[in-house]
Amino acid sequence: MITIYYNVEPLRSDEEIADFVDKARNGTHGERNALLILIGLNTGLRMSDILNLKVEQIRHHDVVHVIEKKTKKRRVILLTRLRPQINHYIKDLPDNEYLFTNRQHQPLSVNAVYKLFQTIARKMHRNDIGTHTLRKTFGYHYYQQTHDIGTLMMIFNHSSEAITKRYIGLNQDVILKQMAGFSLGLDSHANTPSSQKTG
Repeated sequence: MITIYYNVEPLRSDEEIADFVDKARNGTHGERNALLILIGLNTGLRMSDILNLKVEQIRHHDVVHVIEKKTKKRRVILLTRLRPQINHYIKDLPDNEYLFTNRQHQPLSVNAVYKLFQTIARKMHRNDIGTHTLRKTFGYHYYQQTHDIGTLMMIFNHSSEAITKRYIGLNQDVILKQMAGFSLGLDSHANTPSSQKTG
């Protein structure tokens, strides 16, 4: 069995996040897509767990308990700051419906969201966006704001801080920062005609 590792990165700047949300909002099902992204960015839930949410879970509750499909562990998410967007989106939706559905009112699939994100990624001229981008972006910015890797590790249910740092792209940040000032064989006088000896 061959395992394929996709190069999925977080959105590292506020500008990238705003661009991603705007492009989602301006397409078909824009309000749905924008809220899906905002919930992912602000909770760090896996996409499969976001797509499993029902209207009744969040209509009157800002503190929502979620059983993760992958780990079967309980997660608690806070939706207070998203309440205005949520209320506007669900005002005409029945309680028993999934929060994010297709035209047939069936829950969106992870694959459908992946295709949506790929469309947005092409518009952004990026090839490193996938369904884990929202979760990684949440983790990246949570760490940048709090520097609390221990809590983030618990939120993600990771077994070590090293795994969490690698997952949210901190290792790559460190590597790029270190490599930025590193060079070999690039002396300004090397390989120029004036510096070459004639025979």
